[in-house]
Amino acid sequence: MKKDIETRGPSLALLIVLVGFPQISETIFTPSLPDIARDFQSPMATVQLTLSIYFFAFALGVFLWGWLSDFIGRRKSMLYGLLFYGLGSFLCFQSSTIEVLLLSRFIQAFGASTGSIVTQTMLRESYSGNQRHALFAQVSAALAFTPAIGPMIGGIVDQYWGFRTVFLVLVLMSVLIFCYAFLRLPETFQVSERAPVKLVPIIQRLVASPKVLTYGFLIGAINGVLFSYYAEAPFVFIEAFHLSTATYGFLGIGVAGASILGSLVSKRLLPIYQPEKIILIGIKTMMFGTVFLLLASAATFLPSAAQFWLMLVGIFILLTGTGTALPNCLSLALTDFQDVIGTAGAIFSLGYYLLVSVFTFGMSKLHNGTLLIMPLYFLVISGVMFLLARIYLLTRDK
Repeated sequence: MKKDIETRGPSLALLIVLVGFPQISETIFTPSLPDIARDFQSPMATVQLTLSIYFFAFALGVFLWGWLSDFIGRRKSMLYGLLFYGLGSFLCFQSSTIEVLLLSRFIQAFGASTGSIVTQTMLRESYSGNQRHALFAQVSAALAFTPAIGPMIGGIVDQYWGFRTVFLVLVLMSVLIFCYAFLRLPETFQVSERAPVKLVPIIQRLVASPKVLTYGFLIGAINGVLFSYYAEAPFVFIEAFHLSTATYGFLGIGVAGASILGSLVSKRLLPIYQPEKIILIGIKTMMFGTVFLLLASAATFLPSAAQFWLMLVGIFILLTGTGTALPNCLSLALTDFQDVIGTAGAIFSLGYYLLVSVFTFGMSKLHNGTLLIMPLYFLVISGVMFLLARIYLLTRDK
């Protein structure tokens, strides 16, 4: 397989930073959602839209930056996107109404999306086979820390300095990441060696591929579950169980541990099972964890502390399943599109991030202040995932 490598590739540390900062930006202010609702005098469901609009803009951004990277190169696409990200973060800091905050989050997410699509493109075009599967698993394990880092930082900063300081942290982070990328990110793509890519034929190929459609839905659903959790969990644990924002932030350690465990399980199973089988194992684990969470949420007869810990166990099992399934879905989805991987990855990411936006929007619409709505929602999503994966594998094996 030909690789368009002009200079040495970026370091693993830099790649992790670039693909991880969008998740930090997404989760860092989730402990502040109740405070934002009170300060802006907005319903909680409206404040939760700051998450769904983030992924809607993210979907548009991954398409633009991924497609653009085939014309101007990976490095320029990354740097331009980081400038948009910094502007959006500054506008979030300056926001005085919920409407301005939603617009600012749109700009922020549009720029942040370059970190996801351009980095994944670099990985996909440079590795193949089990080496690519293992690398995605390693990156996923490292990225499991970012959902933990975000709420921990956001919870502590919000509790002691207020939620606006959380946005100031994002402004400072945008400056540091831009400088890091400007100094250390090489160009890994020879723009002049390939003819301009036409979108319509690639879209037709993607839509006609059962593999792409199946894994695209699974990736969107897995991330939809993960970030719907981040949308709903602050209201569950801060409002219902009366945790402080800082204490809630430390729950991210459990989320990180579950994701890391899932990624490590995926990597350990690769020599034994095909990636498709590991995906099914991950989805089954998600369903088991969701049922456990549902039963714990319904156990109102238990002492509050016991119910709290049982719910955390269910969430841990659920997110272990997502960590097991996700890296294999990402690795397998575009194996037939190596010839146009940048543009194909952009269109593919557009689709599944739109799904993430739909799933997080669904969580905000279903929010009713009860403990049961989140696990019920997750049970429906994971059930559909299992049926779709089984149908695809049975059809493929015939």
